[in-house]
Amino acid sequence: MTARAMPAAVACFFTGIAGPAAAGIGKFLGGRAFIPVAYALFMVLVDLPACAGVFGAVWFSGYCWLVPVVFLCSWFWHVCHHGYGFFHTIITHMRIINLNHCKLTALRINRAFPVLTLSWQKRKGSSLFLNDILGMTPRLTLTVLIDNTLLTDDNFCAEAGLSFFIETAEKKCLFDTGLSGMFLTNAEKMKISLRDMDFLVLSHGHIDHTGGLPALARYLAVAMPEGSQPRVPHIIAHSRCFWPKEKDGKENGSAISEEELRRQFPVSLSEKPVWITDDLVFLGEIPRRFSFEQDDTAKRMIHTPGGAIEPDNLPDDTALAFRSAEGLVIITGCSHSGICNITEYAREVCGERKVVDIIGGLHLLSPGPKRLAKTGKYLNRLHLNALHACHCTSLPAKLALAGYCPMQEVGVGMKIAW
Repeated sequence: MTARAMPAAVACFFTGIAGPAAAGIGKFLGGRAFIPVAYALFMVLVDLPACAGVFGAVWFSGYCWLVPVVFLCSWFWHVCHHGYGFFHTIITHMRIINLNHCKLTALRINRAFPVLTLSWQKRKGSSLFLNDILGMTPRLTLTVLIDNTLLTDDNFCAEAGLSFFIETAEKKCLFDTGLSGMFLTNAEKMKISLRDMDFLVLSHGHIDHTGGLPALARYLAVAMPEGSQPRVPHIIAHSRCFWPKEKDGKENGSAISEEELRRQFPVSLSEKPVWITDDLVFLGEIPRRFSFEQDDTAKRMIHTPGGAIEPDNLPDDTALAFRSAEGLVIITGCSHSGICNITEYAREVCGERKVVDIIGGLHLLSPGPKRLAKTGKYLNRLHLNALHACHCTSLPAKLALAGYCPMQEVGVGMKIAW
């Protein structure tokens, strides 16, 4: 190797070793320690001067034709590596997304032309759409099909029960079926088709949440136009959801047995969390951690498969949790297991501390002042954006909780998006 070629060789070696080394140090300080400014400073003070030294060494070596080659290679390296790394650092620091896993998909929304959409994982098992950052498309919408209350000027029907229609970019779910088939009538008036649902999630086995199951089975069995078939939803519930129940000596359990249900639907019974999508989870059995939320089980009994009759503390009572861009959304049926217990377990399962909204029944029909105050203080510490308490939440309880967090109205026909 000639003496004039030696600087070029050293320069090329320096580019291959020192450049990536500086970038790695910068990425360590910026991406791992969440100091984006440090990353930028390393680019300016270390990496760019190193490249300038490379260009100078090549120029003075006499091999001028290498300058554009080195320049293009260096430019490509910096655009790909530093551009990605800096964007990765900034976004990760802002806790918006993590660009470790990306995918490109085509979505069709409301029968429109397909839209090319970039999605990536926010955390392990969590996806976030680019449209979410722009605020263009909600990631989950919930429509109230059944509640005890109607919103004004809506031509729907209410009953003492609960049913929500939930839709994400990936799945359509029905959460509970109310007391009767009234949810089907309301869905038809809202122009919501329940023939292509992916899942039916049951919060627990009481009649005011499972009473519409026979009507749904008949609805899906109705003859469809030639060439089309309804999609039979997959039912997810706790393993004790369909055990016979009674209160004050009167039956108040599921309107349909597990055996009959399995003849018409695929059924998954689980005491553990079940992820419906990357961000929507069925929580399974809720650990009881707050003593003030213990219910009196003296009036509630359950019949076991072995024939025994036991006090029923409703271990089948569960909920859904959704990871939105802002934080968790808790979707409850009755909250017999306690809304504080549910929320704490949802935070644990989802790995997310921030809770932005709770919607559903809180089972606060006639709570004592001690329980109401402790529940209110707990909810106040969550700094909720909204509390959508409904169904089995009494007016006095709503008024009391409104002093702790932003209480919002709920009724049949309401649609909310996160």
